[in-house]
Amino acid sequence: MNRSPLHPIPLLSMGSQNALAPLPPLLPVSQSPSSHSWAFRWGPPIWGLSCLLALQHFLVLASLLCASHLLLFHSLSPGGLSYSPALLLASSFFSCGVSTILQTWIGSRLPLVQAPSFEFLIPALVLTTQKLPLAIHTPGNTSLSLHLCRLPGCHGLELWNTSLREVSGAVFVSGLLQGTLGLLGAPGRVFPYCGPLVLAPSLVVAGLSVHREVAQFCSAHWGLALLLILIMVVCSQHLGSCQVPLWPWRPASASSTHIHIPAFRLLSVLLPVACVWIISAFLDLSTLSLKPSAPTEAPWFWLPHPGEWDWPLLTPRALAAGISMALAASTSSLGCYALCGQLLHLPPPPPHACSRGLSLEGLGSMLAGLLGSPMGTASSFPNVGTVSLFKAGSRQVAYIVGLLCMGLGLSPGLAQLLTTIPLPVLGGVLGVTQAVVLSAGFSSFHLADIDSGRNVFIVGFSIFMALLLPRWLREAPVLLNTGWSPLDVLLRSLLAEPIFLAGLLGFLLENTISGTRLERGLSQGLPTSFTAREAGMPQKYREKAAQEYGLPFTIQNLCSCIPPFLRCLCPMPEDLGDEEGGPTEPGEAADLLPGFEEPPPASSREGIRVQ
Repeated sequence: MNRSPLHPIPLLSMGSQNALAPLPPLLPVSQSPSSHSWAFRWGPPIWGLSCLLALQHFLVLASLLCASHLLLFHSLSPGGLSYSPALLLASSFFSCGVSTILQTWIGSRLPLVQAPSFEFLIPALVLTTQKLPLAIHTPGNTSLSLHLCRLPGCHGLELWNTSLREVSGAVFVSGLLQGTLGLLGAPGRVFPYCGPLVLAPSLVVAGLSVHREVAQFCSAHWGLALLLILIMVVCSQHLGSCQVPLWPWRPASASSTHIHIPAFRLLSVLLPVACVWIISAFLDLSTLSLKPSAPTEAPWFWLPHPGEWDWPLLTPRALAAGISMALAASTSSLGCYALCGQLLHLPPPPPHACSRGLSLEGLGSMLAGLLGSPMGTASSFPNVGTVSLFKAGSRQVAYIVGLLCMGLGLSPGLAQLLTTIPLPVLGGVLGVTQAVVLSAGFSSFHLADIDSGRNVFIVGFSIFMALLLPRWLREAPVLLNTGWSPLDVLLRSLLAEPIFLAGLLGFLLENTISGTRLERGLSQGLPTSFTAREAGMPQKYREKAAQEYGLPFTIQNLCSCIPPFLRCLCPMPEDLGDEEGGPTEPGEAADLLPGFEEPPPASSREGIRVQ
């Protein structure tokens, strides 16, 4: 490798506190494209790299989706289904794909993959486990047994179908409530009061709250799980700065330009998963089993539509579970918005972006409920952790993930193939990505005065109580019982949601205990990646926020036609940045990695190199 000067093109710098500078042009200034996207600068060949990144995000989403369905199905009473569980999996993929595309296009505009988070799983488990046990008559002193009845009137089949219909009804209610809150602008009004002392405990608890489930999956084969984690750590951290020539995707017109990329870091999910999956196939390890008592035949093509097997069942208990789903998912998603913006070195999301994002997440959950899916859609913490591993984020990648999910949703047969993912792979992938979310929570503490007794109390109390209350509820000798079943479901669901508890306690304590703005970490109102240089440039700061979070130009023109009570979804005039014409539209496939005009020192950045 020669020693010619290298010009780094940063994907994302996680260790530096400097703002990202614009990408150095690969073409003369007169020929450089107007878009700041590295995908556009390199032309069509970069689509190959974008597809690989999207495939890895898809693997993380599939791991979360399969894990959620597996935990839900194995919590149900003995019985069965009158249709294949692959149809439920396909409907979840389809709703996640639609929600991801809408979220990236006109939602928060952040490259956030939508997936069924564990905030939907906990109320679903509460709802299904509160059913009366299946009555089975056994003659004499014979052992208790249950045989699956496949006749139309069998009680076992009816039990499972009714339970899942009630869960789908709760998902629909949660989407309706979440969408209503977004349309009313409630998330945009609440988010400015969520400082570092609210975000940090939520992220820490989000990383710690799923350790039991991760351990449960890894325990299927600790050797393979540890091997997967080891390879992911080595690829993303130890070999993260290793540059590999990108000669297969080199443009023909740039034959003299040698492009190098951090391939091991960018493929730090695909390579480990492929290796461990192949090894487990050779070892003939058992794979996922959604439920042996349900039909396994799944069509290769299926058009998702409401009422395929039955409509969602709306009951008072489903309404209570839906309320808890909406509150917990909204808390989790607002944390995802803040974390993703911080990782991509962007300003905090403005109120209109938060409101639009929550509205479209609610729309995705309503679609999932109508399609019969037992899981809604919300911004995925594991996929945000994957962004941190790659040190890259792109709307183009999010669009590809959405299209992959929609395509898989049209083919339950293909969706069923994902049930061959070994359990250690699920545990390893979720373990590493949740660990990254946990570390991001710890890194947010330094934004506030952590030596302050006020802040120490808020952080410690929020985290400890958010982990204590679910544990107490799970191990209490007597279940919480108010005498009214819907209220029991609501309280048990909310008290079992660690992220909701951490966010709620942090929000209440942060905004009721007196403290200075400097002590609370709100002195500048800028994320950690912005230095004093950017703090003295409020105009460019507003322009950057307007450019990244603003609506596409064609949609923005419709803001003047919407009713006044929905104006909270549109950027305000003071948010449009440049008075001469507002922000330039970066393009639908643009990366969210632009910066200001002055390039940083080459030694302070990691990224794709061109020599």
